[in-house]
Amino acid sequence: MKNKHGFTILELVIVIAFASLALILFFLQKINIDAMERDDDRKTAINAMYYALEEGFYPANGYYPETISPEVLPVIDPNLFTDPFGNNLGKAGSTYNYEAANCEDGKCKEYTLRAILEKEEDYIKRNRS
Repeated sequence: MKNKHGFTILELVIVIAFASLALILFFLQKINIDAMERDDDRKTAINAMYYALEEGFYPANGYYPETISPEVLPVIDPNLFTDPFGNNLGKAGSTYNYEAANCEDGKCKEYTLRAILEKEEDYIKRNRS
């Protein structure tokens, strides 16, 4: 009687198929987790801009700026004006947007901050007053 050594082709195919399926599921889940992490980064940046406007800029000036930038809001990290893909706020392709409204001579009464998210609806913050 012969002793059987090694694996049959069928056993190898089953193991390879199972390993391939596990890798596909892993990478699909990783893509989703990365997108959710980028969405969280966007929300953090919008919240930082919002609180800098509401707690710092508006009380000191009595109006909102027509545009925002690191120079207008120096209290927050300048990197927060750049989205996860490297586009600056307000530039073409950016997932961040600042829309001022009711402006006169660069002094605005309203604004909307928006982040375009990948896994959820847009994240929007509007002025308090």
